Amino acid sequence: MSAPSRFRPTLHPGAWWLWAISLGVAATRTTNPLLLALLLAASGYVVATHRSSAPWARSYTAFVRLALAVVVIRVLFAVVLGSPIPGTHTLLTLPEVPLPHWAQGIRLGGRVTAEAVLFAAYDGLKLATLLVCVGAANALASPSRLLKSLPGALYETGVAVVVALTFAPHLIADVRRLRAARRLRGRPDRGLRGLLQVGLPVLEGALERSVALAAAMEARGYGRTAEVPAPVRRTTTALTLGGLLGVCAGTYGLLTAEGGTYGLPVLLAGVLAALAGLRLGGRRSPRTRYRPDPWGAHAWLVTGSGAAVAALLTLASVRDPEALHPGVVPLVAPTLPLWPAVAVLLALLPAFVVPREPS
Repeated sequence: MSAPSRFRPTLHPGAWWLWAISLGVAATRTTNPLLLALLLAASGYVVATHRSSAPWARSYTAFVRLALAVVVIRVLFAVVLGSPIPGTHTLLTLPEVPLPHWAQGIRLGGRVTAEAVLFAAYDGLKLATLLVCVGAANALASPSRLLKSLPGALYETGVAVVVALTFAPHLIADVRRLRAARRLRGRPDRGLRGLLQVGLPVLEGALERSVALAAAMEARGYGRTAEVPAPVRRTTTALTLGGLLGVCAGTYGLLTAEGGTYGLPVLLAGVLAALAGLRLGGRRSPRTRYRPDPWGAHAWLVTGSGAAVAALLTLASVRDPEALHPGVVPLVAPTLPLWPAVAVLLALLPAFVVPREPS
């Protein structure tokens, strides 16, 4: 009776990526720390409930640490290099380094205000939330299953990305193992000397693993291409390049007030042309899929929940920009807008509708 459940369909990995990218888009529409904290909490809860025990799923912690480092570095830059944000609440005054006349507008040191530090923290938190959303996609979506779902034109690029994502956990495990071995021998594992003593064996092991993987992939026929007529190749190139240019022009039009009328049609035309180019480009890499992941109702729900969060926060940023971008001059505490906060909670839908994958 357990055989059917062993092969039950699981969520398409592309749905997790679309959900995470949508949350990242929503994070770019606001600097309100309360809304960003809700996005972080929602994505973290979904990761905690649906992350597997695979090695690639452990990358979420690394992304969280990187996000914290981004916030700290952004605040340090504002403290050391100054900020254009005016402020009256002085926290400290650093020794100011005089700069030549050609460096006008830049300062080193000087007065550090609470308004400038708070603005830098808001800005850094937005980028940190975007990084954590990407980390959530890495922790939830299997790289190997995602590779199977890529179109044939992107297969070689997908292989390179999947290999890189797969090797990263092995490098972290090697570093931990070597540091523990050095501690057991009473040798230093920190500082520049410890880094060199640990880094060289890790690099050697990575090179050996890369050579072995390259030989195994070559033996299995990776990199084979089929003959494609010259007109098809030229059409593929024209569609792909034209589609990418259309996407860039359409996106620029949507971001500017003057291009609001032509931005969306150009963007849609560029996307269609790029998809057609990818479809034709897939003829160079003939391959089959073994047990392809189905795109079912759960995938639509997950993708729709993320897209709804991105769309609602984009709408809120247009209708009520002050709530989504709280000011720091004068220095006031940010408030939590009600309906954008409810919209962010839609990101929790995957935690309740998606069944957990078997271990």
